[in-house]
Parts: sequence; structure tokens; C-alpha cells
Amino acid sequence: MPEDRQAQVAALVALLRQPGARWTEIAAEVLAEGSALAVLYRHLGAGETLFAEDPARDALNGARTELQAWAADGIGVHSLFDDTYPARLRDIHQMPPIVFTRGTLAEDRRAVAVVGTRRPSDQGVGIAETCATALAESGITVVSGLAAGIDTAAHTAALRAGGRTVAVIGTGVNRYYPATNRALQDQIVKDGLVLSQFWPDAPPGKHTFPMRNAVMSGYAAATVVVEAAYRSGARMQARLALQHGRPVVLADSLLQHDWAREYATRPGVYVVSTANELVATVDLIVRQIPDSLQALEGLPRLVDL
Repeated sequence: MPEDRQAQVAALVALLRQPGARWTEIAAEVLAEGSALAVLYRHLGAGETLFAEDPARDALNGARTELQAWAADGIGVHSLFDDTYPARLRDIHQMPPIVFTRGTLAEDRRAVAVVGTRRPSDQGVGIAETCATALAESGITVVSGLAAGIDTAAHTAALRAGGRTVAVIGTGVNRYYPATNRALQDQIVKDGLVLSQFWPDAPPGKHTFPMRNAVMSGYAAATVVVEAAYRSGARMQARLALQHGRPVVLADSLLQHDWAREYATRPGVYVVSTANELVATVDLIVRQIPDSLQALEGLPRLVDL
């Protein structure tokens, strides 16, 4: 990473580490200014004090130490300043200013999320496994949230089929949640990618999983909902996906729910009943991905470093 870019990333980390920092507001301010260093100096001063204390310098030094430690630990750090920042996240309302990864980062142009309840029926597990297997065998990256239930079934089936899978998690990348998925998470790191918008050691929290759903819906080109009640993260992700302009695919068994029947009437929502229908629908969706991603990749990276 070039030295000037390192300084910008360190300044961004320093800003996000400030007590009470609101990440979305900081991201917006940095985008408007075009420089995290300028925003940091405005907030903490630019060393013009006569005293030995220099809050901005100290914050930058602390951030640089953290960045070095993360790199030594094998954690990928991808900020708004980096070409490695997932391109598709740049156009979502809840765009995180920084994401952390373990595993192998890839373009994942052809990526589809498969999500659903933590307490699935046997039928739901079977549908998730069938969907993930069909997608993986078609060269589609299977994205999910590493939660118990449908997420676990989707990740496991994708790996078993020899495909790529990405876990977008609601904790830091150094955490295992749920603990029962430790081995699965390690396998995903080995053969795919674990991605988080939270500090590497961040624990699970009340709001982290809804925030995770927003990022997952943006990372994927489309979201497949397998089994979900009205009050569920999967239904929330379907709503967010539509807000982000991402298609939603519903398993026809979901139509027993009022919310799913209502969603099925919306533009951009597809209902499928077989694996073949799913693959055909996803193929129709992903054909349009390269052009849309090329447009996103043409967006400015804040400052020309």
C-alpha cells in the first residue's frame, strides 16, 4: 500500500475509533471532503498546539499500529480508498467505510445470497442445500451469513459441491458465532471468504446482524430466500435487497406467508419451485452483472492517490 494511501486509511481508522463515532456519518463526511486526513485534522486539530499533546498524531499512530497488527494476523483491510473494496458495496445506502476479511478476496461478480431462518424445517434445509448445490455447480458464488439453520446448510452444500462461498458475518472476523460453526468458518476461510464490517474482535450485538444483512444484500447480485417468517433477518434482507436494486428470488413454499405473497407482486421478485428454475432465473439475473459492475468500478475512489 503506497505511503499516502496508508495515511488515508490510518486516518479513516482513527476517525472510526473516536468515542461515539457514527460510521455512516463519518463515511459521508469523508466522501464529501475527499480525504480522511482532512476530516481527522478538522475534528482533532492539525498539530498547531503549543503543547506536547497532538490528538490527531496520537490517533494516527494508534491506527497505524492496529493496521500493522491486523496485517500480521492475516486480516485483510479494505477501505473506501482501496481498489480491493468490494465494488458492489459502493452503491448501497448502508455502505460501510471499511470491511475486514479472512480468506481469498475475489471479484465475485456472480454471487447470490441464500438466506433463511435459524430454525428451519427439514424441507427448508433440503431446499437450501439444493439451491446452494445448484448455484455452486453453475459457477455462482454462494453468499450467506454463517448463522445456524439455512445459512449453515447453504455454506456446507456449496463447499461440498466444490464451489466458492462467502460468509458475511455479524461479528468481527476473529470471532466464531455460533461457536458450533467454528470448523465451518475455518473451512470457509480456507476455501472462500469471511467478510465483516465490524472491528476484528467485535462481539455479536443486537444491531450487528441487521447491519450485516444490509451489507450481504449489497455484496450479492441477488438474494434467494428459502424459509422465513415475517419477523426475520431473511425477510429484512429481501426488503433491503430490493431497496438496493437487487433482485429477490423466493422459494414457492414461502407463499404460505402473507409477506411473501405481497413481495411476489413486486418488480424484481421471482418465485421458483425447482432447482432448474432457480438456476435459470439466476442466470437471467447475472447476465446483466458485468455491465452494472463496470459502471460501479468507474466511480471515484475519493481521492486520487
